[in-house]
Amino acid sequence: MEQTNPAAKRILIIEDDHFIGEMYGQALTFAGFNVEWTADGERGLLAAQQGQFDLILLDIMLPGRMGNEILHELKAGPHPINSRIIVTTNFEQDKESRAIMESLADAYLIKADITPRRLVEIIRSVLST
Repeated sequence: MEQTNPAAKRILIIEDDHFIGEMYGQALTFAGFNVEWTADGERGLLAAQQGQFDLILLDIMLPGRMGNEILHELKAGPHPINSRIIVTTNFEQDKESRAIMESLADAYLIKADITPRRLVEIIRSVLST
């Protein structure tokens, strides 16, 4: 899924759940964002490194490469990116793992607690800071 509006902010969704990826993509496109979606960790990492995204929605449990590895590579690796990153998960993290992810990400969200409307509000807030 890719929608383009030259003036809109670019968002990359890295999410393997088809239903959630579609739902997020539709909500964000409707809200006026340019959206690209990948369902695989390796492809998501490559897209994040090659694209100029304003924000990345990053799931933790992904095929190919785990989201926490992607987050570390993008923010603390040899070639960090400037994109904002919001971690999304339904997987319970231990305190130490969650603290590390929260220190690298701009937000940490539990998917079950976030409606598409609330997600758009959070993304707008993160992008405005």
